[in-house]
Amino acid sequence: MAHKVVHPAQFPKPRGYSNGMMGVGKALFISGQIGTDQDARIVSPDFATQFLQALDNVIEVVRAAGGATTHIIKLLVFVTNLDAYRTATRAIGEGWRARMDRHYPAMSLVRVAGLMEPGALVEIEGIALLPRNS
Repeated sequence: MAHKVVHPAQFPKPRGYSNGMMGVGKALFISGQIGTDQDARIVSPDFATQFLQALDNVIEVVRAAGGATTHIIKLLVFVTNLDAYRTATRAIGEGWRARMDRHYPAMSLVRVAGLMEPGALVEIEGIALLPRNS
């Protein structure tokens, strides 16, 4: 394994993320991905659908570099609507587990006024630590 989860003993157990990730390997910095398909079209006006497509796009970049979902150590999520995110958490959680199982990298979520692409509701950028031999 290229990384180790870090949780200070005095911190409460996090839900859906890790407090820290430590590892050795080749760093892959993933540009912000939005919920677009291979034709660069927003997949749906639905928040959860866009979130999961953006996550799929992050995963695809990691795989193209020779990595796996378990190599993702940090995600930064930008959302335009916190209420839409909160409403979609169940669907996002189910989709997350289908893609990432119980792997929860260090994560931050930030509400923004808008994203560059019209119609985009979420953007996810990340960092992956790939094994040195990948």
